[in-house]
Parts: sequence; C-alpha cells; structure tokens
Amino acid sequence: MERREEQPGAAGAGAAPALDFTVENVEKALHQLYYDPNIENKNLAQKWLMQAQVSPQAWHFSWQLLQPDKVPEIQYFGASALHIKISRYWSDIPTDQYESLKAQLFTQITRFASGSKIVLTRLCVALASLALSMMPDAWPCAVADMVRLFQAEDSPVDGQGRCLALLELLTVLPEEFQTSRLPQYRKGLVRTSLAVECGAVFPLLEQLLQQPSSPSCVRQKVLKCFSSWVQLEVPLQDCEALIQAAFAALQDSELFDSSVEAIVNAISQPDAQRYVNTLLKLIPLVLGLQEQLRQAVQNGDMETSHGICRIAVALGENHSRALLDQVEHWQSFLALVNMIMFCTGIPGHYPVNETTSSLTLTFWYTLQDDILSFEAEKQAVYQQVYRPVYFQLVDVLLHKAQFPSDEEYGFWSSDEKEQFRIYRVDISDTLMYVYEMLGAELLSNLYDKLGRLLTSSEEPYSWQHTEALLYGFQSIAETIDVNYSDVVPGLIGLIPRISISNVQLADTVMFTIGALSEWLADHPVMINSVLPLVLHALGNPELSVSSVSTLKKICRECKYDLPPYAANIVAVSQDVLMKQIHKTSQCMWLMQALGFLLSALQVEEILKNLHSLISPYIQQLEKLAEEIPNPSNKLAIVHILGLLSNLFTTLDISHHEDDHEGPELRKLPVPQGPNPVVVVLQQVFQLIQKVLSKWLNDAQVVEAVCAIFEKSVKTLLDDFAPMVPQLCEMLGRMYSTIPQASALDLTRQLVHIFAHEPAHFPPIEALFLLVTSVTLTLFQQELLPRCGEVESVGKVVQEDGRMLLIAVLEAIGGQASRSLMDCFADILFALNKHCFSLLSMWIKEALQPPGFPSARLSPEQKDTFSQQILRERVNKRRVKEMVKEFTLLCRGLHGTDYTADY
Repeated sequence: MERREEQPGAAGAGAAPALDFTVENVEKALHQLYYDPNIENKNLAQKWLMQAQVSPQAWHFSWQLLQPDKVPEIQYFGASALHIKISRYWSDIPTDQYESLKAQLFTQITRFASGSKIVLTRLCVALASLALSMMPDAWPCAVADMVRLFQAEDSPVDGQGRCLALLELLTVLPEEFQTSRLPQYRKGLVRTSLAVECGAVFPLLEQLLQQPSSPSCVRQKVLKCFSSWVQLEVPLQDCEALIQAAFAALQDSELFDSSVEAIVNAISQPDAQRYVNTLLKLIPLVLGLQEQLRQAVQNGDMETSHGICRIAVALGENHSRALLDQVEHWQSFLALVNMIMFCTGIPGHYPVNETTSSLTLTFWYTLQDDILSFEAEKQAVYQQVYRPVYFQLVDVLLHKAQFPSDEEYGFWSSDEKEQFRIYRVDISDTLMYVYEMLGAELLSNLYDKLGRLLTSSEEPYSWQHTEALLYGFQSIAETIDVNYSDVVPGLIGLIPRISISNVQLADTVMFTIGALSEWLADHPVMINSVLPLVLHALGNPELSVSSVSTLKKICRECKYDLPPYAANIVAVSQDVLMKQIHKTSQCMWLMQALGFLLSALQVEEILKNLHSLISPYIQQLEKLAEEIPNPSNKLAIVHILGLLSNLFTTLDISHHEDDHEGPELRKLPVPQGPNPVVVVLQQVFQLIQKVLSKWLNDAQVVEAVCAIFEKSVKTLLDDFAPMVPQLCEMLGRMYSTIPQASALDLTRQLVHIFAHEPAHFPPIEALFLLVTSVTLTLFQQELLPRCGEVESVGKVVQEDGRMLLIAVLEAIGGQASRSLMDCFADILFALNKHCFSLLSMWIKEALQPPGFPSARLSPEQKDTFSQQILRERVNKRRVKEMVKEFTLLCRGLHGTDYTADY
C-alpha cells in the first residue's frame, strides 16, 4: 500500500508535534501505554494512539511496525491499525490499490504463520475485512483463492504452519462478517457468496479432521473453524459429515470442548429444523454418548457431563416440534427425552457439585408447549406417552430442590446459597408450568407422598424431603386456583403434624400457608389449624419475611373471619414490634396486616385497638419532637411515621378495595360517624405539625409526613373529607416555606379525589393557587439556568424542552392573553441563554409547519422571528419587544390602534 499523506501544510504551520504520527512517535506512545506507571500518562498515550490508528499516516507506519525486528506488542498495533483502516475507511482506498493491498496482507500472514499468534490473528482479521469488502464483484472466489494460495507447495513456511494460518483466516472470516459494518444490501450479497464458498471450506475441514496424521492442534482449529462457519446458517445437510466427525472427536479429551461448541452451534441454527432427515440421523449419535455421560457423572467429571448435556438439550430444545411430528420415530425421541431427564436428575447439589441440571429446565417448557399445540388426536397420543414422563420429572425436580444436610449447607458460601435459591425458584416456575399438563392429579400425587412421609414409621424422617414436597405444593398454589382441589383440606390437616426443627422447613411451611390464604377465606373453619403456627413464627427473627408476609396474606384474604382472633393477633404483633424483632420493611408489612385485620371490626373495637397499638409510638414521637434534630432521632421519626402510614394504607372500613369483588361479598354495615383513621389523624395532627416545624428542611421527614396523609386519602377517599381544610392549610404553609416534591404529590392527590366535591373547593382551590404560584416563582428563578449543572434538570429539558417551546409559541400565536407575553418572552430568553444549540434546532422545526403558530404569518416572518430570538442572548428587554411584535403579527393586530392599550 502506498503512503498517502495529507496535503502539505494541511495541518497548519503551527501543528502540534503531538499529532505527528511517525513510526518513532507511535513506538514511544506504545511504550508509554504498556510500561509507564502513571495512569494519566497511559490514558493520554491511549487517546493519542487511537487518533494515530485512524490517521492517513496509518497506511505508512502500520507496515513498518510489522517489521521482524519489532516486539509483538508493536507488531500487534500495526496489524490492528491496518484492520481499522480497511474496515472503517474502505471508501478511501483507490480501486487500483486493492490487489497490492491483498498481496501485502497475504505476504505478512505467511510470514507470521510461524511468528506471534496474536499478530497473525489480527492480520487474518484485516484480510477477512478486505475480502468481505471486495466480495462478490471485485473478488468473486475469495475463499477458494485463500485455500489455494495457502496450499501452494513453494511457500517458505512448513505445511503445518501454513495449515494453521489458513484455518485461522477461515475461522475469523465468518466472525468478521457477523460484526462488519457492511450496508444491509451488501450484507445479503456477501452472505449468499459465503454460503456458496463453504463448498471450498468443508471438504478441506473434513479431510483434516478425519486424517489420522492430523496433529491435535490442527484438528482443534478445524473444529473452531467449522463452529464459526455454521453460524452463517449453512444448510444442516451440508454439515452432516463434519458433525459426525465432531461426535467422534468427543472421545478425545483435548478436542472435547471444541467439538461440543461445534455440534451445539450446528444443531442450534434457526434454519436447521427444515432438515428433518439429518436431525433424525443425529438422535442415535446423541444417544451414543450416554455411556460417556454416565462415566463422567460417576467420576465427578462435571465438564464432560455438562458438555454432553448441552448437546442433548440443543437437539431436544431447538427441534422438539419437528421431531415430535415424526410420529413413527416416537421411540427414539422418547429415548432422547429420557437422556435429558437423566441430565435433569444428575446426582449432586446444584451449584456445589453439579452445574448441569439447570441447563435442561427450558427444554421441559418447550416440549410441553409443543405437545399441547398439536391437534386433539395427536395431542391425546402424546399426552399418553409423556404424562408419566412429566410425573417422573416432578419427582426428579423435587429431589433436586432438596436442601443438603445442615452440616454440608453450613460450608456453602453465600454466593452458592444464593445460586441455589435462584435454582429453586426456576424449579418452582417449572412445576407451576407442568401443572397445566398434569392438572389436579399432580396435587393428589404430592399430597399422597407427603401423607406417607409424615405417617410412616418405616423410614427415618427427612425434613428435606418434607420441605421439598411442601415447596412443590406451594409453587403451584401460589399461582393456580386450588380452591376446588379436594386435597387441600387434608394438606391443612397435615401441616400441624410437621415436626418443625429447621429454619428452611419452617419458612416453607409459612409460605405454603400464605399460598393457601384464599382457600382459607372460603373454608374459615380451618383458620384455627394454622393461625397459631403463624403467630408463633412471628417471634422468630429468622422467619421474619415468611411469617409476616403470610400473616399479611391471611389478614387480607380472611379479614371477615378473623374478628374472633383479632385480640390475639394484635397482642402478638404489638409484642414483636415492641421487641424490635423485625427489620423495617417487615414492620411495615405487619402494620399493613393489622390494617386489613382492623378493617373488619366494629368502629369501637377499631378505636380501642388503634389506641393500644399506636399509643406507645405517639408517646415516643412526642418525646422525639422535643429533641434537637440529629441523625439518630430522624431515623426513629421516619420509622414511626412509616408505621402509621402503612397502617392507614389498608385500614379501610368502607371496603373500597372490595368493590370490584361483586355484591355477593360479605360486607359489614356501613358505619356511621367519623372514620377511625380520621379520628386518630385529628388527634395527632398538632404533634405532626410540631415535628414538621423542626424538620421542614429535611426531605425524608417531610416525605414521611406526606405519606401518612397520601396513603390515608387513597384508602379513605370521601371519608377523608373532615381533614381536608386543616391539611390544605398545613400543606400551604409547608410548601410556601420550603417547596418539596412530596407536598406537590399530596396536593395532586387531594385535587384528584375532591375535584368533584363543591363543598371542598375553597380550601383545595386556595392550596392549588398557592402551590402553582410558588412553583412558578421558583421555576422563574432557577429551572433553565441549572440545566447544565443539575443532570436531572438537563434531562427534563432535553426530553420535554421541544414540547415547552411549542406550547410557548402557541401561546404567543394567540392562545394566551397578550398581558402574559412577558412571561413567555422570559422562557424564550432563558432557553436561548442556557440551551442555545437545542433551541436553534427546535425553533426551526417548530415554525416549519404551515399555519403554525398562526395562519396570518408568512414563512419569511417566521424565519425573521427565529433569527432575531437566536441572536439576542444578552438583552431580555429586547426579546420582550420581539415577542410583543410577533404576537401582534400572529393576531393580525400589527399597526392597528388597538395595540396602543398595551
């Protein structure tokens, strides 16, 4: 490639020497990048080198950096620079230089065939990029030419070196195609050309792979090359011989990983399902790996078992529909399914001593979907074959879901425990899905096993087995309506018989009860069987999440049947709250549970319980309100306010949330008199104001106060009415003193709920006007000027500034009073001063449509206005004059006597 430099003097007489991209300077920068201990110097060198790579001088220095006397790091940079120039700046290369560039690259690749491998790869990528840019017109038989040139006997490089260099070039060619920046139409042409050219590649690969004399390094490279080419969606039937050779290579431990990758890539092509005959030939090859799989499992060889499993799953998952369609081959496909079942049930605990079973879970979804998608007759046949398989799958999955012994589990790392938790969630999802195929019989099956386990005296008791069966039941009951299942009563009866001596088992018992809370609502006589277990568990911090969430579900679903138990539930809850057994989030859930519970009681009972429940917190809050603000008492205040707001979120004596359930729902008589929540809020209102007065500048405390009222308004709706006047007054004072977002949100909620109530208009209207006025004043001082320094403001301006401009232009165009034009001029001035580049783009776009913002304007008048506005970034008074003049043009008033009023 000839040196093609910039025109003399193009960089200017005073060009900085730092941009002098000579060989010497590039070498110095590379030395700095690799060896300078100073990170800033490294970064500067890297930035400079990136500029060097894309400079015109790169065509010259790249070849020099590849000289034999240079170290590999320098040679690598030269090869990389060539690749960047070819791939990104192809249009800069004159067509008469294509051939010389190609010849130079071939020469360098031949030379590096016995040199540095990383440099060789980079040069191969550069030649691959050149080939893709020249195909198919300028270089129609690129791949065949590469094969021919590297097989030439007169090469100075030995046969094996040439062979490996050719394989590297052939391997990177499809990879470069996948990541190339070719235009879409060219990509299609080149893909077609490559598909034809694989005829020059595959016979060579077959010959090298099957040749007994081929060294291991060559055969491994062949497999990688094949793996690369099949991703170009080569017809599966054209790959048959190579796939068979790859299966044979699985017996060689050095070639195992490369063989697996090649086979999986070949099988997984989206187009492969068209070649059913080839797929059918692959099943015996996969089944032939079963002995190797068993041996690997027996010897604890996880890599081998993992690889074989990947192959079996790739065939089953990608092609189950196509293979099920071949009904006459049902037995061979069933054998493949059973092989995958063996992989699902592979011995050991995931992820500590096996990592294979998780690969198979998606296959079971796919197979089930495909079976259930057949027409009725075919589906019935396959249901008969595969229902027993899926029952077996349930047993296998529940076995895999079992915890190890306590001793073994104690040695697991926190990461392993978390991976196991996620794995169990995946199993849970699979069981839930399998229910669609197996139906109620699955629940009966689980119940029978659990019953035998808990009543049998023959086998030693295993808490792990019990827990797994309950986990399976819970997985299904969480999302499937089990209200009509005839085994749930028996299960509820069995739960109290479980000997709970373990945290994991106790957790699952809790979650199972929670999953059955809707069933308990329809069978309230059974509540007493399980509620004591839940209340007992509340006192155990290790069961915090499961016990509190289960109590919340029971209180939500069964609230109308809980009054007899209310006193006990409240007492236990109060006790654990006072002892601070639970973390903050669980305390909030517990308050929500109590809100549901109290909603179903008589008003007097609610008030009595509320008094005993929140009095300790009110006393604590009174004490905190007297203290000087500091971080620790702030946390306590936010916690207490959070408890109150979560209690009021669900305490709904009008049962608004039940309205969608239909008229048949049992409801209590609508209570007369003030709502208990309102009574409590009125009692603590002055205390809350006192807290606010000390913490008004703390967004977290203000947010916690607003949350109490916002949650109450959302839950009580019209019942909140007595609080509206005093809340509006408090909000107004808050927002006027220190405006905060949470106060705005609460104002919006009040307007939304009471907008249709004329009786509440005066306080809400006064609040709305005050909030609007304060907000506008605030925005006039500080919104747009801060778009550069405050990221969130800048984002809002970027996303919504154009919409703001259109609204301003519409207003100026005649949709707002002329008395407001100064306000709109202020907005235009601020946009121009602080967001000039955006405004210059937006204003031209916005004024382009005919008739906008007024049909009276000519394109010239609009253009003049936009130019005037964009020029004036200093004099606000001048912008106001421009806007007044423009609005008169828009309204057809320019030059009339009417304008004298303004």
